[in-house]
Order: sequence, then structure tokens, then C-alpha cells
Amino acid sequence: MQPQNPLIVQSDRSILLEVDHPQHAAARDALVQFAELEKSPEHIHTYRLSPLSLWNAAAGGMDADRVLEQLQHYSKYPLPANIISEIREYMARYGRLKLIRDEQGLLLTSEDAYLLLEIQRQQRLQPYILGAIDRHTLRVDASRRGHIKQALIQIGFPAEDLAGYTDGSPLPFALRSTTMQDKPFAPRAYQQAAADAFYAGGAPGGGSGVVVLPCGAGKTIVGLTAMALLQRATLILTPNTVAVRQWIQEILDKTDIPPEMIGEYTGEVKEIAPITVTTYQMLTYRRSTEEDSYPHFALLTNYNWGLIIYDEVHLLPAPVFRVTAELQARRRLGLTATLVREDGREADVFSLIGPKKYDVPWRELERQGWIATAECHEIRVNLAEELQLPYAMAETREKYRLAAENPAKHALVHHLVEQHQQDQILIIGQYLEQLKALAQELQAPLLTGRTSNAQREKLYEQFRQGTIKRLVVSKVANFAIDLPDANVAIQVSGTFGSRQEEAQRLGRILRPKGDGGPAYFYTIVTRDTRDQDFSANRQLFLTEQGYRYLIEDAESIIAPPARS
Repeated sequence: MQPQNPLIVQSDRSILLEVDHPQHAAARDALVQFAELEKSPEHIHTYRLSPLSLWNAAAGGMDADRVLEQLQHYSKYPLPANIISEIREYMARYGRLKLIRDEQGLLLTSEDAYLLLEIQRQQRLQPYILGAIDRHTLRVDASRRGHIKQALIQIGFPAEDLAGYTDGSPLPFALRSTTMQDKPFAPRAYQQAAADAFYAGGAPGGGSGVVVLPCGAGKTIVGLTAMALLQRATLILTPNTVAVRQWIQEILDKTDIPPEMIGEYTGEVKEIAPITVTTYQMLTYRRSTEEDSYPHFALLTNYNWGLIIYDEVHLLPAPVFRVTAELQARRRLGLTATLVREDGREADVFSLIGPKKYDVPWRELERQGWIATAECHEIRVNLAEELQLPYAMAETREKYRLAAENPAKHALVHHLVEQHQQDQILIIGQYLEQLKALAQELQAPLLTGRTSNAQREKLYEQFRQGTIKRLVVSKVANFAIDLPDANVAIQVSGTFGSRQEEAQRLGRILRPKGDGGPAYFYTIVTRDTRDQDFSANRQLFLTEQGYRYLIEDAESIIAPPARS
């Protein structure tokens, strides 16, 4: 026993971590490599070991001995016997099955003949098995490579894919040493390391996987560096048209690829070039409800791509998973700030895009000065009196909306804006009527999904230049927006308990500031309501990354007026 330690590892795979313990930060940084955060109230955080978290650790180079060593180092009590055996068993499963290629096609191999025999009897796998070559080798359908990997992970035996990739069309180019604005440029050490981990020197074990880095840490540069390593035609998938144009701008600014070699494929422009940048929305556009009614899927399959980059891969829509299952011969790079998906399809990201290849804790990059120091506050307000009866009578979903749109939040927003008069402020929310009212009260521009791309870009540019210092934005501002001078975010409502949204919203303000000052992230929630419940789930992301919320009451921030 080591009662001075901060962890308790339990036989149900849960791990309890004391928040106020001196070793908390070191234990947390160890845990995030192989466990998932489940709950993060004030004093005890709960992590959980899962097959997927252990497989990601194994794919990233950790072994069971290292995981057990970390747990034993920080645990108060001896590890339960079943946990030791489960960690060893699950981590040993990764790589027991391998996909390789011979002259005739695709093979599934294992040194464990009995495991292959079991695989042959699995109904999920039988449609893809073409026959047994020997006790250790099955011939499988090469055209269903992704489906095979999905089926294997569903039965608990993820395959290591060593079958290699189609080269794709050559595209010689170089990264610039100075940008078009004559500023020195070179990938940062962690950006180069992330691209190298993905590429793996061109070995079959590289070429597919996910890089996890904070918003503002330069995931785009990781993509450009990977492209430079490969020197092949590349398709880049992004969340929206603004992101498309930011990618194109970065490619022009930091590589010597000429403009005519770069295509924008959006609702406004349909260009296909050796480097083509498009949106998930374009790919999932449907003409009808027929099975083969995605006319733009051909973009993925009809050009000889050597690399497909999935920007914000945690947003990948379900139909794109389907076509990605048939693109396993193409190299695939996923970029994201969080592996958490609200639809629970993390296993599909693992099997179809690839395992996690590289990540860095946000706080580590903050310590190195690559992202801004952030202060995170949750401020609780009371439910407005006129809403208390409607809230009590409302259905569950409507309860959240009533609490999230609580008009009592407005006075606090005004107070925070007044406190940060000299700062660049984003007021972010979910509900348009709430945002319209705030924009009108603050005399600030409002940016929503209905705002044209041209108007969005104009507002972003005015904000960057400091012409406007406040911008009220809906969830369209969650993704791929380059606003480096934003240093205050006030979140008045969110998408229920979305951890990925919390990641994106914090990321809006984390780019390093010219004056070296901190960033401020405020979340305003209605006390003792569904709003507060969902906020607790969103906080999980910040806890994973080492941030701690200061929880405050609005009454203590807004002093009551003095009595005359």
C-alpha cells in the first residue's frame, strides 16, 4: 500500500484521481495516454480503461508493462488482479491479426492458428473471407479492406494494417523557408514529430492515423508537413467553406505550390486539381433518398489521390465513414483537438482513418508558449423568476433550452464585456433569439449560419484588425476560424453536453497573444438546472487537457447597487 499516492484503480476498470493531490498533474498526464475521462467534479475525477483506449495506446507504441508501471507508480493500493490480466490481454490483441498484401491481393494473417479459426467462424467476417491458404493465413476481399477492419474491431480483435497504399499521382513541392509576407517559417518540433509519426518513413505501418493537437497549435502545418513528406496529390476535407479558404491560403503562404495546382470544391466553386480542398457538407449532399445518391462521392474515388486529410476528424459524417471504408488503399490523416465523438463512433475512426499516432497535452504546449495560457471560469446565475414555473412543467429537452436562454445571463455578459473593454471578445451561443438580443444590446455584429461566406470573411477580417472588438457568434464559429487576436470567449449556451464543442470554443482564444497575455474562457450556466448538468459534461474536455474551472456565483461578481 502507498496511501500517499493519488490514484485508486478499481476492478470495474474505473480509476479515481484526487484533484487536490500534489501528484495530480503528473498522474493525469500518465492516465490520458491509455484511459478515458468519464467524470470531473470538484474533488475526484473518474477515468476508465476501455479496449479502445488501450488499443490506441498500443498503436502509439506503449506496451502493457508500461501501462501497469504507471498505474502502480501512482496507485494507493495494489492493482486488482483482473485489471492486470485485462490490460495485458487487450493490449496483446492489437497486432495479433495483420493485414498484408501479396501479388494476388489481401491476406489476413496471425501466428495464432486458433484465433484465425475463430475468425473464420464469425458471421461478421464470413462475407469477406475468400478462403484459407494455410493455418495462419486467410485470403480476404481486398475491396472490403475497411469493412474487414470494422468487423474485426467490433469482435474485439483490431487488425494492424500493413497492406500498404497506392502511391497516388506525384506532386513535387517544397515548404517555404519564408512566408509570402517574408516571415521565417519552419514546422515547430512537435508539428514535425507529428507528421513523422504519421508517415513512419514510408513504412506500411505508417500512412494512416490521427494526430491530436489543440486548436491554435497548427494542425494545418502538420498536414502541410505530411504532404511535403509524401509529395503526392492530396484531397483535404474540412468542416466548412471558410476552412477551405484558410487551408488554401496556408498552402499558398507556406509552400511553393502554384495557385493553378490548388482547387476549391465547394457550393460556389467546383475545381479539381492535384491539391483539392472541399467540405464534408459537399460530400454528403444528396440528390434523393436513393442508395447511390451522393453525387460528390466520386471526388474521393475518381482521382489518383496519394493522401486524404480529414480536418476536424471528430466531425466526420456517417456517410463519409461509408465511403472511407472503401478508400483503405489511400493514405489517410485525421486531424483533431479531441478523439471524443458525440455519436460514439470512435472505434470507426480507429479502424477506418487509423489509430492515434501523436498527441501533446494542451498544458504542455501552453508551458512551451505555443498556445496562450487560459483562465477558465464557470459562472452560475439563478433561473429568472418568470421561468421557474415553465421550467418545472417542461419536458426534458425544453428544460435545457429554457435554462440555456435564461435572460438573467444578459446582465452578466454586459458586466464581463465591461471588464474586458480593451480585449477582443467572442460571445458564443447556440440559440439565435438569445444571440440576436445580445448583439442588439451590445451593438455588436451577429454571425450565424445564415451569414454569407463573404460577410463572414469581412467580419473576421475586421475583428482581426481590431476595427470591431466584439463579435456575437453562433456554433458556426466553432470550427476552423483563424482569429488569433481573440482573447476572451463568453459562452452563453452550448450544444447540450458536447465535449468536442468545448474543445473548439476554447481553441478560438488559445493562439498565442502578441503581448503574451492570458486568454479568458467564461461559461455562464443557470444554477441547479439541465444547463448546469450539461456544462459538467462539457468540462470533461478541459479536465482532460489539464485546465481547471473556477466556479463562481454571479452575485459575487456583480455587486448589488449601493443603497441611497
